[in-house]
Amino acid sequence: MAISKIKLDKLEIFMANLRGFCAGVERAVEIVELTLAKYGAPVYVRHEIVHNRYVVENLRNKGAIFVEEIAEIPDNAVTIYSAHGVSEKVENESRLKHLKIIDATCPLVKKVHLQAQKFEKIGDKIIIIGHKNHPEIEGTSGRVKQEVFIVENIQDVEKIPFSKDESISYVTQTTLSVDDTKNIIDALKIKFPNIKGPELKNICFATQNRQDAVKQLASFVDTIFVIGAKNSSNSNRLRDIAESCGTKAYLLNGENDNISDLLHNSTKLGITAGASAPEILVSNLIAKIKKMRDVKITNVEGIEENVKFNIHRELR
Repeated sequence: MAISKIKLDKLEIFMANLRGFCAGVERAVEIVELTLAKYGAPVYVRHEIVHNRYVVENLRNKGAIFVEEIAEIPDNAVTIYSAHGVSEKVENESRLKHLKIIDATCPLVKKVHLQAQKFEKIGDKIIIIGHKNHPEIEGTSGRVKQEVFIVENIQDVEKIPFSKDESISYVTQTTLSVDDTKNIIDALKIKFPNIKGPELKNICFATQNRQDAVKQLASFVDTIFVIGAKNSSNSNRLRDIAESCGTKAYLLNGENDNISDLLHNSTKLGITAGASAPEILVSNLIAKIKKMRDVKITNVEGIEENVKFNIHRELR
């Protein structure tokens, strides 16, 4: 008998709350779809609109063309900036090509840009906490005129070339939570007692909420599946957090991944999804699991996110 026909022991699946699309991602994807509906294909998108292959391929099939450089876009073309934001240099290049720009930058990323600019205006040196090659960091660092210092971990704090007597501020990448940045910020405050930074309430709520939900899952399941792309910073972090809690955790693109070995000896499975992963990937994965095991599904209680960011008036 084929393995897909064998019903093995019962598997309890616990669905994380919160999971999946955050308000910034939901807005960015909607902007691409509305832009295509209004202007028709092709519409150019500078960088992947969000870090998820399913989302990108779906939009590509509808007529979106994804590029990494403005130079790849024809003059006068309709162009969208991704949710990660862009530098002033990218904006200037866009003007020279007379592009019709629709900005899908997450409002929380925009807030970080404004914080950095405000700190520069008062004469501060600027530190950015985040991943050096992440497009959001490239955008934020390109919003100020000075050369910023990027801190990825506590060890980097010791390498900062500023003196404690200088006026210094920090901002953070939005896909890092309060928990992710706490130890780094504490180290910064020890080295630079007068350092300034954003209030905790200004750090991305969606990242923290999804990480808290994974910690909750990890306290009572034996395995966690995180649905998300390999290049998604927040999805990788969800897996890391689960593992740090002592729970087996795997980052999956979706139902096409081989999961049979991953479920070996598992009786309680937690499922979550990164902030750029659509719910359909979760549903498809569960459908696949149901062909392999008898399944009981429980939605774990958690906080609700009711935030919705506005869409450009011209697209409504």
